[in-house]
Amino acid sequence: MNTKWNLKLILESEDPNKIEDLKAEVKTAWDSFTKKWNPMDNYLKDPKVLKEALDEYNTLMEKYGLDFQISYYFELKDALEQGNPETKAQINKISEFTDNLGNQIQFFTYRISKIDKSEQDKFLNAKELKQYRHFLERLFEEANHLLTEDQEKVANLISKPATYNWVQMTESFIANDLEEVLTEEGKKEKKPISEIGPMIDTRNVKVRESAVKALYRMRERWASVAENELNSILEYKKTSDKLRNFERAESARHLSDDIDTEVVDAMVESVVSNFDVVQDYFKFKAKMLGKKKLQAHEALLGIEYLDQTIDVSNIKNYTLEEAVDLVSRVLNNLDPEFNKIFLDFFNEERVDVLPKKGKTSGAFCANVSRNSPVYVLLNFTGKIQDCLTMAHEIGHGINDVLMRKQNELNYGTVLSTAEVASTFMEDFVWQELEKEANDEQKLVLMMQKIEDDIATIFVQVACYTFEQNLHRQFREKGYLSKEEIGQVFLDSFAKLYGNSVIFNKTKYKWVTWTHIRRFFYVYSYASGLLISKSMQNAVKNDHLFINKVKEFLSAGTSQSPKEIFRNLNIDITQKEFWDKGITEIKGLSEEINKLAKSLGKV
Repeated sequence: MNTKWNLKLILESEDPNKIEDLKAEVKTAWDSFTKKWNPMDNYLKDPKVLKEALDEYNTLMEKYGLDFQISYYFELKDALEQGNPETKAQINKISEFTDNLGNQIQFFTYRISKIDKSEQDKFLNAKELKQYRHFLERLFEEANHLLTEDQEKVANLISKPATYNWVQMTESFIANDLEEVLTEEGKKEKKPISEIGPMIDTRNVKVRESAVKALYRMRERWASVAENELNSILEYKKTSDKLRNFERAESARHLSDDIDTEVVDAMVESVVSNFDVVQDYFKFKAKMLGKKKLQAHEALLGIEYLDQTIDVSNIKNYTLEEAVDLVSRVLNNLDPEFNKIFLDFFNEERVDVLPKKGKTSGAFCANVSRNSPVYVLLNFTGKIQDCLTMAHEIGHGINDVLMRKQNELNYGTVLSTAEVASTFMEDFVWQELEKEANDEQKLVLMMQKIEDDIATIFVQVACYTFEQNLHRQFREKGYLSKEEIGQVFLDSFAKLYGNSVIFNKTKYKWVTWTHIRRFFYVYSYASGLLISKSMQNAVKNDHLFINKVKEFLSAGTSQSPKEIFRNLNIDITQKEFWDKGITEIKGLSEEINKLAKSLGKV
């Protein structure tokens, strides 16, 4: 079985001359496009001419992107050998090249978006432009919030120092800081935050408590720096929204994600109205542990770490071959095409499986265009979670492959639905794991599952409401102290936890919560999983619904998520749709209660 990436599928050689030749080829192609279309305006008047221009633009984006081959190659190489200065230098040089190229060809989509509103229907209804209809719809909608063409170029150039550099500063300060913690060997050592976080996952109570306190100290120590950083990027966001005429702080995110605000509002309303599901579960977990309330770090910490009576030796480890066989069986039962795509990853050397020194932690699925190879990175160690991670990332990969029936301009997933395929495959693998477990193992698995669901849905929605409150209060006051930011955080999460969790010491968790620097990104975790759960339920009731799932996964960005689901006779603007996904979680909670009672745990 192939367990390493073959990056030569992207770029055969790192020869500097060949790289420069490839960059020159890309530049020449886009220069020719610019020279042809920049002086013209007839494509802004005649649908037939626009069809010609979009076909050419689509072809170049598919073949070159803004130099996807070189960028893609070195980004993946960097994931395998973190800290290689030569690789990072290549990435920086290519980034400058693509930024300049992006500014050069920006005129094309910008000018299309500015077609007069009275003329837009003529283009949207033109038969020859049918395949580009939603692409044009999105451009026309975005035009309501664009600056002038020259101002957009300036905005592109200043976004990095205005936001990214601030965030990088805070992250680098914290990443290079050290804090004293107690190790498993009983020694006190100074460690970075990247090593302290994982130390909470232990049965050793003293080590766990030491790590938690160290995290609290680090967050509080850097809160003043993070206060200035966060206020700076909040101010930039406020100014940008004002210039671009966005009414709500989250509106820009919804527009870029091609999702209606009413859809997100319906999802958030559904989740918030069911916060009692979380509170009831945490009260049950506290009772199981003989406690009145959980500490914040215990709420989503695996029961196998907290309950010393659970025999962890019974929890099965998987060989790579067993894990692949497990995922393969599940995918084949869902649809043979899913399984073929999965096995192709290994046969074509597009999965890097095992951890090694210098390799980035975690897992991801990477792709840049409809004709580029899709790669998956794992750090497989044989744990049950590793099997689920494999299914999750392969889910993304299956989605990427199925979308290839779309053209390049309709190829991709918007953030609001990006996690549907991954969680869909992951949950069906989890169900198979549950079937193979004894009762005690099943309890651990079920508690892991519901806590993953709580973290993905309820905690992320609470974070989303924190962001809403944070931006609103900043815009009212003009500046927020670290204490004020911390209080906004506590107030937002009080609605989630109620009186089930002691969480006041998490006041400065926002200091290291990087997602909130990406502005309202977190809702997509919840929307993706809830949509996935609704689809899972439909497949369980009628296996033929898997064809509808494939239809959804193949749609790319050819339509908005709302339209795609409407074609499946699903209305995602209704709170009731989102409630169905939460019903699944309620059912799991009830099963856990029954099983725990039968095992004498409560």
